[in-house]
Amino acid sequence: METGALRNATTARASSKAGSGQTFAPKVLAFDEIDSTNAEARRRAEAGDTGPLWITARRQTGGRGRRGRPWETGVGNLAATLLITTDKPPLEAAQVAFVAALAVADLAAAYTAPDPVTVKWPNDVLIAGRKAAGILVDSGALGEGRLWLGVGIGVNLATPPDAAERPATSFAEHLRIPQTEPPSPQAALTEMASAFDRWLDLWDSAGFGPIAQAWTARAHGLGRPCTARLERETLDGVALGLDADGALRLQLSDGAIRRITAGDVFFADDGVLGGAA
Repeated sequence: METGALRNATTARASSKAGSGQTFAPKVLAFDEIDSTNAEARRRAEAGDTGPLWITARRQTGGRGRRGRPWETGVGNLAATLLITTDKPPLEAAQVAFVAALAVADLAAAYTAPDPVTVKWPNDVLIAGRKAAGILVDSGALGEGRLWLGVGIGVNLATPPDAAERPATSFAEHLRIPQTEPPSPQAALTEMASAFDRWLDLWDSAGFGPIAQAWTARAHGLGRPCTARLERETLDGVALGLDADGALRLQLSDGAIRRITAGDVFFADDGVLGGAA
């Protein structure tokens, strides 16, 4: 059931600027139940909606993560997708996943302590080394070189998934004193959208360099051995850091450097090193 937009998008971009004196008010379309927020973003983009628009739902019947894995949205958790358009070419546009990770990390750091909030390549946000959020970016062509982007974000605010395939956690397990409960999905979305807007402005104005620097400062596992599970092979090596375009630089045992542009990376303390993702 569609409950409608909450605020007008025309105030969102202006109000996000520092010193504006305005309250950040993203345009939000909220559903009680939907197949998935990413699927709705695709439908709206293909119907001509260019955003910016946040799409959120209390329950998803067909939520998914990377590689088609199911994504569970428990009661009190956040499922949201930002629909935007960009003139960036596809490989550059994919860097929006790092923008999203920084926004989610900002949200997590505001409510949790003292356990560290980190980001894990390519699209996870961790608290104390366990997954608290995931990001999935969909895209499509609009013509004239433009793309629509659907930046899907699932955040475990109240509970982790019941059947997580890797160690998971929620904000509720790491609350900052005197916080006694996690933020509501609505409050979390407003705060995360504001952070996303700030990082998006930086990416648009200064390029990927500052985003990569901020992501690296919070990165999980850099400099440590890991296993990279790719579509057709599995590699063991040491995660060195991001390349200029966001690819992960992996140093193999013979010293060769491989650029990992798609796949899953596991470290020993993930609890699933070399196992199924």
